Amino acid sequence: MPDNAPAPLILTLRLDPASQAYFDALRQRHFPPAINYLAAHLTLFHHLPGAELAAVRAHLQTLARATGPLPLRVAGLRSLGRGVAFNLENDELRALHRQLQTHFAPYLTSQDQQKLQPHVTIQNKVDPAAARQLLAEMQADFVPFEAVGTGLRLWAYRGGPWASLAELPFGG
Repeated sequence: MPDNAPAPLILTLRLDPASQAYFDALRQRHFPPAINYLAAHLTLFHHLPGAELAAVRAHLQTLARATGPLPLRVAGLRSLGRGVAFNLENDELRALHRQLQTHFAPYLTSQDQQKLQPHVTIQNKVDPAAARQLLAEMQADFVPFEAVGTGLRLWAYRGGPWASLAELPFGG
């Protein structure tokens, strides 16, 4: 991306503080330190148009105000091949994602056109054997639990750590 090109935008779901702290601690423990420069996150969109920042932010702000907190079921763990993630479930979150896909359709990459598979990655880019071992250890005593989606976060991607642009709390 040229230096003067607007950075692509990333949209994530903001989680309640206790869930965020739990996932962050696991990510800190299991993610390779040299590439762990982000907090744990649930990505909704990987590449919205930076050139449309004002319109994107305005639309997301209106949507967030009209949305209530989303109770999420942390339903299990899954292999990423070279990592491990928690699966999260909520039908309202999937509906919200589909609504946003419709609104942003002209701008979406093929990745962002896919059905949402809500997850929080706590390990990635490790040897597959290490990932399988962590998955087995964590699955052995996993019990589903609840988290809450409390809003949206909009980020600029500039090649490394993400730059926070907006926190949009749910207002419903």
